Amino acid sequence: MDAAGSNKHLSEIEVLLVEDDPGDVLLTREAFELNKVKNRLHVVNDGEQAMAFLRREGEYADAPRPDMILLDLNLPRKDGREVLADVKADPDLRSIPVVVLTTSEAEEDILRSYRLHANAYVAKPVDFDQFIRVVRQIDDFFVTVVKLPRSSG
Repeated sequence: MDAAGSNKHLSEIEVLLVEDDPGDVLLTREAFELNKVKNRLHVVNDGEQAMAFLRREGEYADAPRPDMILLDLNLPRKDGREVLADVKADPDLRSIPVVVLTTSEAEEDILRSYRLHANAYVAKPVDFDQFIRVVRQIDDFFVTVVKLPRSSG
């Protein structure tokens, strides 16, 4: 295998962003672009869309299996706590790392997220530069440091 092929999994992963705030979606996209993050970012705006994407239902029939999920807690239709519980209860999905990326710093939300088996809980900084740093750190950690399970399809 050549050098480019041998570290392909390090250079690009599929990331599902579950976020209903258009401003936060834009910030995350910009953070990925500014960081030269090669991850492919897929965006859904509510919890029901997230589960359809993950289960490849309806319009998401051809969706890739994400290597990581960035999940907001406060979502319409099905909130992030429910999405997290569903993902971690599903044998086909539970190995996907879920990073809760939310504005809530409430101890109750932090504890509940970890009880539901979130892999990390990150409070969204309101400052753009700090937001960029946080996305870079998430990327560095989950793409460079952590070994992610590779899906078979």
